[in-house]
Amino acid sequence: MKKRDENASDHLRKQAAATPQDELAAGSSRQPESIHTQALLAHVLDRANLQRALKQVRQNKGAPGIDGMTVDELPDYLKHHWLEIRAQLEAGNYRPQPVKRVEIPKPDGKTRPLGIPTVLDRFIQQAIAQVVSAQWEPHFHRHSYGFRPGRSAHQAVREVQANIRAGHGWVVDMDLQAFFDRVNHDRLVARLKQRGIDADLLRLINRYLKAGVSVAGAIEATAMGVPQGGPLSPVLANVVLDELDWELDRRGHRFARYADDCNILVKSKRAGERVMASVTRYVSDSLRLTVNPLKSAVDRPMNRKFLGFTVSRNGARLKVADKAIDKLKDRVRELTRRTCHRPAH
Repeated sequence: MKKRDENASDHLRKQAAATPQDELAAGSSRQPESIHTQALLAHVLDRANLQRALKQVRQNKGAPGIDGMTVDELPDYLKHHWLEIRAQLEAGNYRPQPVKRVEIPKPDGKTRPLGIPTVLDRFIQQAIAQVVSAQWEPHFHRHSYGFRPGRSAHQAVREVQANIRAGHGWVVDMDLQAFFDRVNHDRLVARLKQRGIDADLLRLINRYLKAGVSVAGAIEATAMGVPQGGPLSPVLANVVLDELDWELDRRGHRFARYADDCNILVKSKRAGERVMASVTRYVSDSLRLTVNPLKSAVDRPMNRKFLGFTVSRNGARLKVADKAIDKLKDRVRELTRRTCHRPAH
């Protein structure tokens, strides 16, 4: 299998060097801190970027999309078809396939939708995500912790804890209702343009946004949202919510955000209620998203869960939330059942 991956990588390298665009980009095959805003599609198709994307998709594994191709079959497929696919991408003719919709169980007994792109589209999305991330990363807010290199959920929790210790003992816990399903495409594309994402790459990203979903064999259009499950979605989510980050910063708020989970720390319940009302209006009017009133609240931090943790009133202690512990126990019981019923060899 390792030999097959090396052959696929060699093939990508040889083919990538065969186009004029890549000859121009050859000097920038190592990801620079700031990518030039022109011809970003050439950076997506740069041989080093493609090799990194292939390696990442292989590491992530994951189920097949609607075409049934597995991650292990991708290198050989690229070896035989990449020239044709690359030509389509450069000509602006490439059409992503719809994502496969599956329902993932949640701890409360409900489900959440997950979109599974084909492995080929995961590969192309990963290549795009690497370039868009490099373009935006220097500009993202320091209190954004989700899906960013060198940042983690634990750092976000520590940020909340530090603010509580500093005397901000009330939390405005905001839940964005079905965020990934409700992202406004027009606003997202306009936001991408602000950082110089050019027309060719925007066209390709827009096609991924509108690729549709396959539900029980029927194709449904996607007029809004970024389907969870693809490598591009987390980066685009940060692009959308970066606008919220800088608005909170402009208002002088202390906060930590991890993807669509956001905690704002204030000194009193009354201040928290004012912040909840004003930020809810901003999210609705400017971002065209919805704050879920049933899952959002102004409360003491020990009564709320943030990324699986609760923080004591004075910020001295972190505790794994009860629901997170229950979820872990359920997972252990599930694994134990599997191993106990496995036949002996």
